[in-house]
Amino acid sequence: MRHSFDSLLPLLAEIARACDRASELDEVLGPVLRWLHDQAGLERATLALLDEVQDRVRIVAAHGLTPTEVRRARLRAGQGLMGRVIAVGRPMGALRISKTPEYVDWSGILSRGLDPAFAAAPIFGEAGPVGALGAYRIDGSAEDLARDLEVLTVVASLLAPLTRGMGAALQRPDLEGGRQLRPDDMIGRSKAMRVVYEQLGQVAGSTTTVLLQGESGTGKELAAKALHAHSPRARGPFIKVNCAALPEGVIESELFGHERGSFTGATARRAGRFERARGGTLFLDEIGELSPSMQVKLLRVLQDGEFERVGGHEVLHSDARIITATSRDLEAMQVDGRFRSDLFYRLNVFPIWLPALRERRADILLLADHFIESCNRAHARSVRRVSTPAIDMLMAYHWPGNVRELENCIERAVLIARDDVIHGHHLPPTLQTAEASGTEQGLGLDDAVAALQRELIQDALKSTRGNRAAAARKLGITERVMGLRIARLGIDPKRFAS
Repeated sequence: MRHSFDSLLPLLAEIARACDRASELDEVLGPVLRWLHDQAGLERATLALLDEVQDRVRIVAAHGLTPTEVRRARLRAGQGLMGRVIAVGRPMGALRISKTPEYVDWSGILSRGLDPAFAAAPIFGEAGPVGALGAYRIDGSAEDLARDLEVLTVVASLLAPLTRGMGAALQRPDLEGGRQLRPDDMIGRSKAMRVVYEQLGQVAGSTTTVLLQGESGTGKELAAKALHAHSPRARGPFIKVNCAALPEGVIESELFGHERGSFTGATARRAGRFERARGGTLFLDEIGELSPSMQVKLLRVLQDGEFERVGGHEVLHSDARIITATSRDLEAMQVDGRFRSDLFYRLNVFPIWLPALRERRADILLLADHFIESCNRAHARSVRRVSTPAIDMLMAYHWPGNVRELENCIERAVLIARDDVIHGHHLPPTLQTAEASGTEQGLGLDDAVAALQRELIQDALKSTRGNRAAAARKLGITERVMGLRIARLGIDPKRFAS
């Protein structure tokens, strides 16, 4: 059965409440696109914004598509149905996209043998249309298309106040304009990450010393590499030293080099990292782990640009740009006397804070999609999406290991998934909380099995739009067994009909 507009009022009310609570678009964009799929039966719900600087329509997000598929979209302003909707400022639709000359198949849906209906509604800013919200419906009727246009128009109006800041961010110049630097390998659209991109853009074109701060796994090394790659020293070497990984007796030789015979095992002269970084960038990771004696020697190099090899007397000069990173609180370490104040002020010329993943939850699904795509290529898998219960678990977790932990979590799930979907039981035990997985602490095996059955059945019903027979075939059980389990678990298939 098809949803009437009135039956979707609870969904629209939920979207309205979410938008009212949110302070920026990224907080609600993922959930809203997912709700349009799960509860309204709309496929590949997509949000696009007009980038006036580059005179094109930029796809910001699309449910059910990988980040690469989204980035592949190349629409000029006014091109395609999405571009036309933004240009004319009114909803538009097509009952069959193959018969609509204006349609541009940027997502490749026609190449998959599908010919769905498509609807899109404009998103208005203070001066006119700034974007559009569009979605597909497989085998939709004219009545479905009319209703979809109504629903998308309402949702677009709810999202409109939240798109204004994001639209402004799109219209900021990139590094060439001196404002933003958004490296391809740094994933994130949240407000916290846009601040990082702004700061990277401000300092990348100089040789200023930069201090990158943040918890382990937040991407400090990626930021350092981006600063080097977009600096005047990009043609020079990028030399990295992990100060926490080298013992006290080795780090001086690693940084400054040594002369032959300066210590046991020094059979030849060796250039240190400062020498090798001439004309380039020296990245000192975990700078807070340096001993007090090494802090003094590093301070001399930063002040005078001079150093000597271990066991040598020749004064050498360094012109390397210094970028440092730490997961420690250097200001607190100053108070305790564990880090020199004069060295801290030398390093803290341009500080950049990399936010923890729990501080940028709007980026979790975007990062998960990116890692799924990478793992598919690396392991020859074909995982396409994350189930709704698994998404809830990802969003509820506090991620003490930040982006690195999320990457490892997704790789594990991709490897053990037996179909093209990551389910909740594919996620590590650390994410299997009672609240997220639907199990109560202390319950037995039967309850855990029931929770797993409920998740699998609900996901099958979603993919078959409430068709119990098709869902049973998908799960490899008879329709009778499906009916018995639906009744026992209290699942209403009508919720998933479209």
